[in-house]
Amino acid sequence: MVGPVTITRCALRAPGLPNCYPADQVLGLPRERHSLGLRRLVVLEAARGSYDHAVEAIGRRCGTRAVGKRQAEQLVRTAAVDIAAFDAARTPAPAAGTTLLVLSVDGKGIVMRPGHLREATRRAAERATRTFRTRLSAGEKTCRKRMATLAVVHDADPAPRRPHDIIAPPGGRTGRRTPRKGPKARAKWLTASVRNDADKVIAAAFDQAEARDPQHRRSWVVLVDGAAHQLELIRAEAARRKVEIHIVLDFVHVLEKLWAAARCFHTATDPAAEDWAGAKAARILAGDAPGAVGDIHAEADRTGLSPDQRAAADRACRYLENNAAYLHYDKALEAGWPIASGTVEGAARHLIADRLDITGSRWSVCGAEAVLTLRAVISNGDFPQYWTFHTHRERERLYPAPDQAEYDLTA
Repeated sequence: MVGPVTITRCALRAPGLPNCYPADQVLGLPRERHSLGLRRLVVLEAARGSYDHAVEAIGRRCGTRAVGKRQAEQLVRTAAVDIAAFDAARTPAPAAGTTLLVLSVDGKGIVMRPGHLREATRRAAERATRTFRTRLSAGEKTCRKRMATLAVVHDADPAPRRPHDIIAPPGGRTGRRTPRKGPKARAKWLTASVRNDADKVIAAAFDQAEARDPQHRRSWVVLVDGAAHQLELIRAEAARRKVEIHIVLDFVHVLEKLWAAARCFHTATDPAAEDWAGAKAARILAGDAPGAVGDIHAEADRTGLSPDQRAAADRACRYLENNAAYLHYDKALEAGWPIASGTVEGAARHLIADRLDITGSRWSVCGAEAVLTLRAVISNGDFPQYWTFHTHRERERLYPAPDQAEYDLTA
């Protein structure tokens, strides 16, 4: 608020040892010339919007150009160094044994600078040939991204339901019965990383889950979208920790496949497509996914669709067949489990799309990791506690307890 401040203070000095400034330690001054209050403001503004907007907001508030863009980037990276230690030191609040423990994992790409892609993506980008002179094709766009992995852990009370609580019967609801609501998430905890591979993010989610249920007495429900690599890592992590998990395929992904298949038999504006998709979805929710797959195949054969015309229907059937082990929605609804991964899908949009995917942004690994993890801490509602933890750790690093008997007090 007041601009640069210059002070003169005493130092403890000794041959061969760095100077020790007791006043700096008492005040908790950082190594950089930016105060802790300004650093905190930079982190909050940079996590909210672009660095340019953050610098402008700080200038309006402080009445001067208190920090530059490159300095803001460095301050944000420095502020994120203690997040892993902070998460490890936190003790979650206990919950009843009947409370569900829900985990979900998702991935989303971030556009990176060329030198910060993963090795496989970098090689694919080098092999790709330019299709157009003035723009990138779809395949070339994917070679500019590095996949970030997100995980969410939360508690929820069981909420038993029936298929028609999820999908309206053909013709719509009568209004005589109010649909039962699903489990409501509480005590959400988010984590994300673009630097670490998916196995480390999944391990961090299991660490959080074990901190909530160290004796493995609660029901662990894991929501997935069908990605084979994530499923393999989740099962391996559960086996390593000897914990029983119940894997449920995200029902929203199933609905998307069914709607795509419905357009093989109905036009995009045909109201009958809604009844067709709803009937198949209700059958899957009742636990008869194989019957729904058989109906789709039989209808495609009966109508004489060409391979191109029935491609979406065949993809939906393959998706259901490949994930048949995770489609027992009848048991999940009866037990009161969640069947949709909206929590992690919303986290992907909030943590990444709203900040790291803004127009024109190109990220380094360190810069993206810092902003991503700080946004996760803020979303968890832990930023005030984290900032106190970070300032204490920073003070310990800068001002280790010296042996003052070795020093002489001089000006």
